[in-house]
Amino acid sequence: MAAVVSIDPRTGHTVEAVAPETTTEQVHHLCAAALAAAPGLEALGRAGRATLLRTLADALEARRDDIVALADRETALGPARLGGELTRTCYQLRLFAEVLDEGSYLEATIDHAGDTPMGPRPDLRRMLLPIGPVAVFGASNFPLAFSVPGGDTASALAAGCPVIVKAHGSHPATSRLVFDILATAADKAGAPAGTLGLVHGVQAGADLVAHPAIRAVGFTGSLTGGRALQQIIEQRPDPVPFFGELSSLNPVVVTPQAAAERGPAIGAELVGSFTLGGGQFCTKPGLVFVPAGPDGDALVDAMTEAVRDSAAPVLLNQGIAAAYGRITTDLAHAPGVQVLAHGPQPEADGFRAAPLLLATTAADLPPQVTEECFGPVAVVARYTDTADLFTALHALPSSLTATVLRGHRETSLPQTITDQLRPRAGRLIYDAYPTGVAVSWAQHHGGPWPSTNSQHTSVGTTAIRRFLRPVTWQSAPTDLLPPELTDDYRGIPRRIDGTLELPR
Repeated sequence: MAAVVSIDPRTGHTVEAVAPETTTEQVHHLCAAALAAAPGLEALGRAGRATLLRTLADALEARRDDIVALADRETALGPARLGGELTRTCYQLRLFAEVLDEGSYLEATIDHAGDTPMGPRPDLRRMLLPIGPVAVFGASNFPLAFSVPGGDTASALAAGCPVIVKAHGSHPATSRLVFDILATAADKAGAPAGTLGLVHGVQAGADLVAHPAIRAVGFTGSLTGGRALQQIIEQRPDPVPFFGELSSLNPVVVTPQAAAERGPAIGAELVGSFTLGGGQFCTKPGLVFVPAGPDGDALVDAMTEAVRDSAAPVLLNQGIAAAYGRITTDLAHAPGVQVLAHGPQPEADGFRAAPLLLATTAADLPPQVTEECFGPVAVVARYTDTADLFTALHALPSSLTATVLRGHRETSLPQTITDQLRPRAGRLIYDAYPTGVAVSWAQHHGGPWPSTNSQHTSVGTTAIRRFLRPVTWQSAPTDLLPPELTDDYRGIPRRIDGTLELPR
């Protein structure tokens, strides 16, 4: 049986064998345990699951130093970045506890029996219930916030769904440590055995997705990986929902007025954004539209200087580093593309990559530059007028984000650009940069295909909606109803006979 090893990306050397790959039989036992745990986890109720989530957050905080140190050794993302990521991870666990306390996520609705224009109506009561055990695939670039203790896990547990996580091969030791912390805390909080599970290995991930106990899959990763999992799901006797975050170009448009007012500052800030975290953010700006002319030239000159002064970051794993080298070589040789600048060549050891800035024109935008490339690279596309720009925007694939950098109090052109970008993005950003996704009630982290394949987000409170299903009770006696659907219950917002009623 193959061992799952932990590699230091700074050196490229194996540090330890973490665990053997999970066998098909072991996956089956974990899935059976998750299925058995589902009724007990639901029975904890909203208050019990809120306590569970807060207990998990407290347990992670208590081991902060150990978690950050190990995650840094496995990812080279740095203690400051990883400390912030752990803070985010604990915050989103506690935020979903607040979602449970507030209760509107249930969409509790009551239509009493009565006459309607269609005739008599029976008593109907509807709310959302947990879908069942969920498979979660950890992401390479966020070993905490999008991995074992991440947003998919937090939202699924809040919904009342047991979770089995496929640990990412880039950080298996961190995954194991964090899982052990969470499992111990879950037991302390009274969660049933089987509420959490962890598997290692590619085959284990495939077995997990194919198992009949799994009722939904959450995935953050490549388009190729997402398609492979989707194919397994489609071959099941009972296909289940697949929620994938897959690929994103994240275009940025700089208006002529913005370039005139602060072009050099924008140039430096853009490089800071697309090299952040080694350019390994799903929201990294990969294509920047800059106006032709002297103001745009000054902006691009600032980008060129900043790239030349950038250090070579350590990428997360050998596969990402190899793909970066292959794709950037192809980009640099694409028709109409020129190399503007690259950072210092990396040292021989480890998975380092030189930052790269490329240029082309909006009028002759080659298809290669509209595809996502993980790593510290961006393409500048120069446009001569709005017709030139809008033709190029129309040809772009959809993304998680789209950004407009405006001049002071500029509204007319930004509105027209927004109209072009809105059908192609899930989050529209103005006078800021897309890297960084706040966890909040209003956040949306998704977009039309190929950025995601779902209307529901993987960040923010509505992430819980992915792991719930609606059920209606018709003419049910009170003692068979969930508490939230009984007439006397007043603890959460509910829509009763068409009118929204708040708690009192």
